[in-house]
Amino acid sequence: MPALRSFWWLAPCDERDARAPLALGRSVPPSAWRTPRASVILTVFLWVAAASGAASAVAAGSIAGIHSDWAVPVEQYPRDPVIGPDGGVYFAKQAADRIVRFDPKSHAFLEWSLPKGSVPKGVVVTRDGKVFYGASGRGTIGELDPTTGVVREFKTSTAKSNPYSLVLDAAGNIWFALRGIYAVGKLDRSTERISEYLVGADVYALAIDRQARVWVSRMESDRISRLDPRNGEVVEIVVAPGTRPRRLAVGPDGSVWVTYYGTGRLARIDPVAAKIVAEYLLPGGRNGGPYPVAVDQLGRVWVSEFQSNQVVVFDPRDEKFRTFAYPTPDTGVRNAVIDAAGRYWYLGGSNGRLGFIE
Repeated sequence: MPALRSFWWLAPCDERDARAPLALGRSVPPSAWRTPRASVILTVFLWVAAASGAASAVAAGSIAGIHSDWAVPVEQYPRDPVIGPDGGVYFAKQAADRIVRFDPKSHAFLEWSLPKGSVPKGVVVTRDGKVFYGASGRGTIGELDPTTGVVREFKTSTAKSNPYSLVLDAAGNIWFALRGIYAVGKLDRSTERISEYLVGADVYALAIDRQARVWVSRMESDRISRLDPRNGEVVEIVVAPGTRPRRLAVGPDGSVWVTYYGTGRLARIDPVAAKIVAEYLLPGGRNGGPYPVAVDQLGRVWVSEFQSNQVVVFDPRDEKFRTFAYPTPDTGVRNAVIDAAGRYWYLGGSNGRLGFIE
């Protein structure tokens, strides 16, 4: 059984980047930044009423391939978009120590400054609207209250822990990879206490299954681990050398999906047996670079291929693929999320554009 360390530390934080003129946030008017773009990537599939020839409707659950995106103000390495309970799209600016909110209705960006040296990686928004992020440069988990702009920090066991890849469990607690110390951490929101579970070298991304077990990709070790927080048990799946399992997602049927960055494949895991039950070579081929993975409400698996610069949608029901090319080269998508309306939101870390496909 792996060792478990548990401790408590909290400090209010009032450090502010002098570049932010407002304590509560900095709003950038749309006229200053907006570069609209809308292109139809694939033809919209219609159901035609053949008898009357009167009306056509988009098939329920179909993907039209309509694409829209916006330039992020002063890009500064934007990453890790998530959807908040208010419908806003939140993400981090890693190189600027900021959290940003994009309003899908007004198309306005609002920014908050974080403590200097935070280097935020990984963002989640809780049901009460608090924004949590991994301050990889400070070894802390940060909490931003968007209504006040106040930031608090929860310290891990060492400043070199490198928090990364945050996810929420069903109770609203925050889980995260600690890449610097081979561990997975949990911030219990009710006690404000951090616990750390040793998992093994090269922890990278996380996902939580229906039984509240934590799945961990260990990219450089070519392993996928399953942590049971109830007893600390860790089960390992060893994959072939060079596979490089990168990000994970859990589908509505409970299946765990993982991208193989090194071999251009998508794998399906049985979470109970902790076994890989299927692998699929993606359209981008061995060198396509599949990176983020997300699953929609219909169980379709969305994968962004970093090297081939496209999104792949895989339907496990018929095992067929559809592809959607990004409108600009070298988009550099490292994470993506699907909102309640089924739109696939992505953030280009290389081209500095936030967009969606619907």
